[in-house]
Amino acid sequence: MRILQLIDSLDAGGAERMAINYANMLSQEHLSFICVTRTEGLLKKAMNNNVDYLFLNKKKTLDFKSIKRLNNYVKKHNIEIVHAHATSFFIATLIKFFNRKIKLIWHDHYGNSEFLKYRKFKILKLCSYKFNTIVSVNDVLKTWSENNLKCKKVSVLNNFVTISTNEVKETVLKGQKGKRIVCLANLRQQKNHLMLLDAFRGVYEYDKEWTLHIVGEDKADSYSSTLKEKIGALKLHNNVFIYGSRSDVQNILSQSDMGVLSSKSEGLPLALLEYGLAKLPVVATNVGDCNKVVTKISEGVLVESGNYTAFGEAMLNYINNKDLRTSCGETLFENVTNNFSHQSIKKQLIEIYSS
Repeated sequence: MRILQLIDSLDAGGAERMAINYANMLSQEHLSFICVTRTEGLLKKAMNNNVDYLFLNKKKTLDFKSIKRLNNYVKKHNIEIVHAHATSFFIATLIKFFNRKIKLIWHDHYGNSEFLKYRKFKILKLCSYKFNTIVSVNDVLKTWSENNLKCKKVSVLNNFVTISTNEVKETVLKGQKGKRIVCLANLRQQKNHLMLLDAFRGVYEYDKEWTLHIVGEDKADSYSSTLKEKIGALKLHNNVFIYGSRSDVQNILSQSDMGVLSSKSEGLPLALLEYGLAKLPVVATNVGDCNKVVTKISEGVLVESGNYTAFGEAMLNYINNKDLRTSCGETLFENVTNNFSHQSIKKQLIEIYSS
């Protein structure tokens, strides 16, 4: 099969990571292509050499030059399936108008699945008439698509993570070895780092040697400013560190001792899967499909979103019990490798493509 992954950027986000993961995974047995429409980013480094790559540098919604270029690319390479991720569905729909034989799959990675009633989808609904299949990252999004969009085939496909063999180790975490907590989450309100700071404040008061490391895109906007101001107000500037986007996630996790995720809403967060692959104990909020990853107390702790007291207590419980941290990390690793590996997901994906 000839399969094109379509994504708007290669910034370090969940949808972007999955587009790269799919392209790399499929390149082992199929002709695999990826097109980035708007902006390149850190994740370009993670692409396998045998994935054919196209960057459009699209400047506006109706960029006719980019549309023509992508259409010519699809024809030249005899693309059979266009797998459009997240917001790239619009240009994918236009391409299907010019290439009616291609099969169009739209992959819904929407992270605010707790707040779907606020989702704007008029254009998406119109485009969905041309979708052959919708793939959702969780059951909530699947139900939403079935109720609101015009595509009859809707499937759920878990996110997955892989171990990179060509990662370049660049980041050195600050703080004391053996006492580092990491949070992989772009600086957005949805990720609720402000609550995490309240929870970590209790950790700091208990043991000032523990540090919190926030890794994710920093757009230097009002949320970022508020977060940094709060770090100063709580006098945590010597214990909380912000790194921005990084490409060497495995290296960062290898230097960490606990993984946390304080989101108000999620789909199926890759951060939890990456924590599991690194055998880290986790504390996360019980939103989206986090409970599919952390299914029992022996795999990690899930607390109610916004409950910083319970979040902080869970972190302190791990801090006071190194054996518990080790055992939970091992158990979570087993769940992730058994249920969120590329082998199991690949089989399901090929079935979707073939059908």
